[in-house]
Amino acid sequence: MNKARSAIDLGTTKPLKIFSPEEAADLAVQWMNAFCANMQNASSETFMWHVFSGGNYPSVRRAEAIARYEEQVAPEYIVLSNDRIRAIETDSRPAAEVCARTDYYVFPRNLAWTMAFTHEAGWLGPYFAAHRNYEALNKQNLSDVRARSRKRQEAENARRRGWK
Repeated sequence: MNKARSAIDLGTTKPLKIFSPEEAADLAVQWMNAFCANMQNASSETFMWHVFSGGNYPSVRRAEAIARYEEQVAPEYIVLSNDRIRAIETDSRPAAEVCARTDYYVFPRNLAWTMAFTHEAGWLGPYFAAHRNYEALNKQNLSDVRARSRKRQEAENARRRGWK
Protein backbone atom coordinates (compact mmCIF):
# COMPACT_ATOMS: atom_id res chain seq x y z
CA MET A 1 0.00 0.00 0.00
CA ASN A 2 1.26 3.47 -0.85
CA LYS A 3 1.73 5.28 2.43
CA ALA A 4 3.28 8.44 1.04
CA ARG A 5 2.91 11.03 3.76
CA SER A 6 1.00 14.14 2.83
CA ALA A 7 -0.29 16.88 5.09
CA ILE A 8 -3.97 17.74 5.05
CA ASP A 9 -4.16 21.30 3.80
CA LEU A 10 -7.69 22.67 3.65
CA GLY A 11 -6.91 26.35 3.45
CA THR A 12 -9.02 28.29 5.92
CA THR A 13 -11.11 25.30 7.04
CA LYS A 14 -10.36 24.77 10.73
CA PRO A 15 -10.17 21.25 12.18
CA LEU A 16 -12.30 20.40 15.20
CA LYS A 17 -10.24 17.28 15.73
CA ILE A 18 -7.00 15.88 14.36
CA PHE A 19 -7.14 12.09 14.39
CA SER A 20 -4.20 9.94 15.42
CA PRO A 21 -2.70 7.67 12.73
CA GLU A 22 -4.48 4.72 14.37
CA GLU A 23 -7.83 6.53 14.33
CA ALA A 24 -7.26 7.52 10.69
CA ALA A 25 -6.52 3.90 9.79
CA ASP A 26 -9.77 2.88 11.52
CA LEU A 27 -11.68 5.52 9.55
CA ALA A 28 -10.18 4.10 6.35
CA VAL A 29 -11.41 0.62 7.31
CA GLN A 30 -14.90 2.01 7.98
CA TRP A 31 -14.84 3.79 4.62
CA MET A 32 -13.72 0.61 2.85
CA ASN A 33 -16.46 -1.39 4.58
CA ALA A 34 -19.08 1.12 3.41
CA PHE A 35 -17.91 1.67 -0.17
CA CYS A 36 -15.74 -1.31 -0.96
CA ALA A 37 -17.37 -4.35 0.67
CA ASN A 38 -15.89 -6.63 -2.00
CA MET A 39 -12.30 -5.52 -1.49
CA GLN A 40 -10.74 -8.31 -3.59
CA ASN A 41 -12.06 -6.81 -6.82
CA ALA A 42 -11.45 -3.16 -6.09
CA SER A 43 -7.73 -2.60 -6.80
CA SER A 44 -7.82 -0.11 -3.94
CA GLU A 45 -4.51 -0.87 -2.24
CA THR A 46 -2.80 2.21 -3.67
CA PHE A 47 -5.78 4.53 -4.05
CA MET A 48 -9.07 3.80 -2.34
CA TRP A 49 -10.90 5.72 -5.08
CA HIS A 50 -10.09 2.93 -7.53
CA VAL A 51 -13.31 1.33 -6.26
CA PHE A 52 -15.09 4.08 -8.24
CA SER A 53 -12.78 4.34 -11.26
CA GLY A 54 -13.00 0.57 -11.67
CA GLY A 55 -16.80 0.63 -11.56
CA ASN A 56 -16.99 -1.52 -8.41
CA TYR A 57 -19.31 0.92 -6.60
CA PRO A 58 -21.87 3.26 -8.19
CA SER A 59 -20.68 6.85 -8.37
CA VAL A 60 -20.81 10.01 -10.43
CA ARG A 61 -17.71 11.88 -11.48
CA ARG A 62 -16.27 15.21 -12.47
CA ALA A 63 -18.69 18.18 -12.55
CA GLU A 64 -21.69 16.05 -11.55
CA ALA A 65 -19.74 14.76 -8.53
CA ILE A 66 -18.82 18.28 -7.44
CA ALA A 67 -22.43 19.44 -7.83
CA ARG A 68 -23.68 16.54 -5.68
CA TYR A 69 -20.96 17.20 -3.09
CA GLU A 70 -21.89 20.87 -2.83
CA GLU A 71 -25.51 19.89 -2.07
CA GLN A 72 -24.54 17.87 1.01
CA VAL A 73 -24.86 19.03 4.60
CA ALA A 74 -23.76 17.22 7.72
CA PRO A 75 -23.06 18.09 11.34
CA GLU A 76 -19.37 17.23 10.87
CA TYR A 77 -17.16 16.24 7.99
CA ILE A 78 -14.23 13.84 8.05
CA VAL A 79 -11.35 14.49 5.68
CA LEU A 80 -9.18 11.40 5.23
CA SER A 81 -5.95 11.47 3.26
CA ASN A 82 -5.26 8.58 0.91
CA ASP A 83 -2.22 7.65 3.02
CA ARG A 84 -4.77 6.40 5.60
CA ILE A 85 -2.73 7.85 8.47
CA ARG A 86 -3.96 11.46 8.41
CA ALA A 87 -7.51 12.63 9.05
CA ILE A 88 -9.29 15.62 10.50
CA GLU A 89 -12.84 16.49 11.45
CA THR A 90 -14.39 19.88 10.72
CA ASP A 91 -17.86 21.39 11.04
CA SER A 92 -17.78 23.05 7.62
CA ARG A 93 -17.76 21.23 4.30
CA PRO A 94 -14.31 21.73 2.78
CA ALA A 95 -14.29 23.59 -0.52
CA ALA A 96 -13.96 21.34 -3.56
CA GLU A 97 -11.25 23.47 -5.12
CA VAL A 98 -9.08 23.13 -2.01
CA CYS A 99 -9.57 19.36 -1.66
CA ALA A 100 -8.83 18.84 -5.35
CA ARG A 101 -5.13 19.44 -4.66
CA THR A 102 -4.55 15.83 -3.61
CA ASP A 103 -6.23 12.50 -2.84
CA TYR A 104 -8.75 13.25 -0.07
CA TYR A 105 -11.97 11.53 0.95
CA VAL A 106 -14.62 13.72 2.55
CA PHE A 107 -17.62 12.14 4.28
CA PRO A 108 -19.90 12.63 7.28
CA ARG A 109 -19.31 10.50 10.40
CA ASN A 110 -22.17 8.16 9.44
CA LEU A 111 -20.76 7.65 5.91
CA ALA A 112 -24.05 8.63 4.22
CA TRP A 113 -21.96 9.68 1.21
CA THR A 114 -18.38 10.25 0.20
CA MET A 115 -16.51 12.55 -2.11
CA ALA A 116 -13.24 11.17 -3.42
CA PHE A 117 -10.89 13.87 -4.68
CA THR A 118 -8.13 12.47 -6.87
CA HIS A 119 -4.78 13.63 -8.18
CA GLU A 120 -6.18 12.56 -11.58
CA ALA A 121 -9.05 15.10 -11.44
CA GLY A 122 -10.52 15.78 -14.87
CA TRP A 123 -9.42 12.40 -16.17
CA LEU A 124 -10.31 10.08 -13.27
CA GLY A 125 -12.48 11.81 -10.75
CA PRO A 126 -13.37 13.36 -8.57
CA TYR A 127 -16.08 10.88 -7.56
CA PHE A 128 -19.21 11.23 -5.45
CA ALA A 129 -20.94 8.13 -4.10
CA ALA A 130 -23.94 7.61 -1.86
CA HIS A 131 -24.09 4.88 0.79
CA ARG A 132 -26.52 2.03 0.15
CA ASN A 133 -28.65 3.45 3.00
CA TYR A 134 -28.21 7.06 1.91
CA GLU A 135 -31.81 8.17 2.42
CA ALA A 136 -31.98 7.15 6.10
CA LEU A 137 -28.43 8.26 6.89
CA ASN A 138 -28.84 11.62 5.17
CA LYS A 139 -32.15 12.18 6.94
CA GLN A 140 -30.30 11.77 10.24
CA ASN A 141 -27.60 14.22 9.11
CA LEU A 142 -30.23 16.83 8.19
CA SER A 143 -31.97 16.34 11.53
CA ASP A 144 -28.68 16.75 13.41
CA VAL A 145 -27.84 19.92 11.47
CA ARG A 146 -31.27 21.41 12.27
CA ALA A 147 -30.90 20.52 15.97
CA ARG A 148 -27.45 22.10 16.11
CA SER A 149 -28.79 25.23 14.42
CA ARG A 150 -31.64 25.49 16.96
CA LYS A 151 -29.19 25.14 19.85
CA ARG A 152 -26.95 27.87 18.42
CA GLN A 153 -29.96 30.15 17.99
CA GLU A 154 -31.14 29.48 21.56
CA ALA A 155 -27.65 30.24 22.89
CA GLU A 156 -27.49 33.47 20.88
CA ASN A 157 -30.93 34.54 22.15
CA ALA A 158 -29.86 33.81 25.72
CA ARG A 159 -26.66 35.90 25.29
CA ARG A 160 -28.73 38.79 23.95
CA ARG A 161 -30.87 38.59 27.10
CA GLY A 162 -27.76 38.83 29.26
CA TRP A 163 -27.10 35.15 29.97
CA LYS A 164 -23.52 34.03 29.85
